[in-house]
Amino acid sequence: MSDNPQIIKHVAEGQMCCDPEWEAAYKRFETPEEEIQKFKSRLTRFGFPSLPKDSRIAEIFCGRGGGLVALEQMGFTHVEGVDLSDTLLAEYRGPATLHLADCLDLPLEENAYDIVIVQGGLHHLPKIPDDLEKCLAGVRSILKPDEGRFYIIEPWRTPFLTFVHLVVEQPLMRRIYAKGDALAAMTDRERVTYEQWLAAPDVILRSLSKYFQAESIERRWGKLAYIGRPI
Repeated sequence: MSDNPQIIKHVAEGQMCCDPEWEAAYKRFETPEEEIQKFKSRLTRFGFPSLPKDSRIAEIFCGRGGGLVALEQMGFTHVEGVDLSDTLLAEYRGPATLHLADCLDLPLEENAYDIVIVQGGLHHLPKIPDDLEKCLAGVRSILKPDEGRFYIIEPWRTPFLTFVHLVVEQPLMRRIYAKGDALAAMTDRERVTYEQWLAAPDVILRSLSKYFQAESIERRWGKLAYIGRPI
């Protein structure tokens, strides 16, 4: 495994996908090892252990690459990541090809990918539904027709999520619970887009239905877990 990631730069470094304070809170929220284990658990629930290990996979909004490492540890051999943060991409260590690029303008080969994954990136988009539909159209364009699949994990307003935020945003809890404080700090830094996303479930699902046929939709424990095929 190489210590130096291959990064293909499609945009200039220093783009502002996430501000430094958000990235700092993100790094405090969980260690890379904890994040990798979380992603492996998610992918297992999605059925990834039974998928062909030579599937061509792109993870968009991949951040520091924890999802890429999870895929690699599960045996997948053709993995790529896309993110707009050069500082986060620089933390990845592994064989995957990385693309410093805007996920609203995916610079990837059309009709070529078996799988596209997003784990917590769509809720950062500033314009719903416009930016969401632009991203979804790009994902559909790079997936193999009929055979390709789009896997999504994103925050979703459920009673559990409401309770979690109520607890971790209490001043006392923020002082005594470091992980909760990091989550509250991330939420504070992305408040506008985060609340916009949580307030638009019907809009989001309608946008998804324009580009994908849903094969599975679960909304529980504060998350949307979605699998769709291109239409």
